[in-house]
Amino acid sequence: MPERVRAAIDERERANEIMARLIQLTIVLLFSAIYTISPKTSPDEAFSPVPYVLGAYLVVSIIGLIWSIRQKLPHWSVYGSILFDFGLLYSLMVSFHIQYMQPASFILKAPTLLYVFIFIAIRALRFEARFVIAAGMVAAAGWAAVIIYVTRIDSGDNMLTRSYVEYLTSNSILIGAEIDKILSILFVTGVLTLVVNASKNLLVSAVTEEQAASDLSRFFDTSIASGIRESADRLEAGKGENREAAILFIDIRGFTRMAAAMEASDVMLTLSRYQSRVVPIVQQCGGVIDKFMGDGIMATFSFAGDRAAGSLKAIEAAESILRDCDKWAAEEPALKVISSTGIGLGVASGPVAFGAVGQENRLEITVIGSAVNYSAKLEKHNKVIGSRLIAAAATYREALEKGYAGALQAEFTTQQLEGVAEPQEIAVLSLQKLESAPVSSGAPFQEPIRIRPSPKTHSGI
Repeated sequence: MPERVRAAIDERERANEIMARLIQLTIVLLFSAIYTISPKTSPDEAFSPVPYVLGAYLVVSIIGLIWSIRQKLPHWSVYGSILFDFGLLYSLMVSFHIQYMQPASFILKAPTLLYVFIFIAIRALRFEARFVIAAGMVAAAGWAAVIIYVTRIDSGDNMLTRSYVEYLTSNSILIGAEIDKILSILFVTGVLTLVVNASKNLLVSAVTEEQAASDLSRFFDTSIASGIRESADRLEAGKGENREAAILFIDIRGFTRMAAAMEASDVMLTLSRYQSRVVPIVQQCGGVIDKFMGDGIMATFSFAGDRAAGSLKAIEAAESILRDCDKWAAEEPALKVISSTGIGLGVASGPVAFGAVGQENRLEITVIGSAVNYSAKLEKHNKVIGSRLIAAAATYREALEKGYAGALQAEFTTQQLEGVAEPQEIAVLSLQKLESAPVSSGAPFQEPIRIRPSPKTHSGI
């Protein structure tokens, strides 16, 4: 069993052991309450062992509870607890005939025997069959000892009988009835042992799958992983849905060339720190990380069919990333190499297809559509014109109409993009020189300055 699975199971068993200790404490408190309110038929000066038995039981229960809270109990302590539980329970039952001044056979009629099954059952909480078996064996042996005590050690005027009616209406002893009780204890122990063994196997499988699912979910965006867990349908290749979304592409300028001259561990550290800065910003703006492509990141912003809302959040995320990028050199030593070259971002919006692709044993959640291709081309075009952020003109207008009032200054221009047949109108966005207010979504629409008028099309992508 993998160590992390073993640790997870141990944590559950420790929590269940605390629950068992709480049940024990509840039982001793219940016994104490019953003893307190029950009538006492023995003389006041007569010795009554019940308070001492209950007191010892209470002390041991409290010690066991505190011990189980502070650390995982060793196995020997569990076995010791089993012996102590049944020892005190049977001692309490034996004391009843003394308290009520009855023959020893009076013990055999006490309903307190039913607590034996509770003590056996609480051992099932540890998901260890050996503890259940140990509890059952001690319980059966203990009741056999009580029978010997009644019939041989303190027999008094007890009489053996074969009459069930006489057994119920007198202090007579019916050996068959007592053997039946022992058999009941053993059968209950056997059934619980089978249940615990099966439950342990299920627990191991469940914890193993849970650990694997937890690790695998890290390969998906949190919202996608949550959607997969909560979906009523099985995830299959070929299933998808149409959405209106904005797509954000982020890439490090010249990283492939830089990585060739770096140690592999330094490359991975740089990527890790870069992603740890960018991904939270995307997620805070409502974006979903679609995939990591080396130093590239693709994110989707989709809000129940409201494409303009996606455009707004994508632009806000891009602005926040640019602001954060300017701090990397001072705050992240591992990212100084990126600060010297910078990053590029591209944003476009439009209809996309969202779903699973691949084969049955290897699936990938992805977004496909012209907006995806277009945003990737816009991001690459930053290298051509020396910018950091380019958005499709229509996408930026949608953000403005939705209330964007951030610090990005837009310059509209028409450019020929690589791989696109016709010139495209784009919005080259840059942070204003003067520090402006944080990004908000409440300002009215304001048409930015147009540097060069051009057609509003990006067909042929």
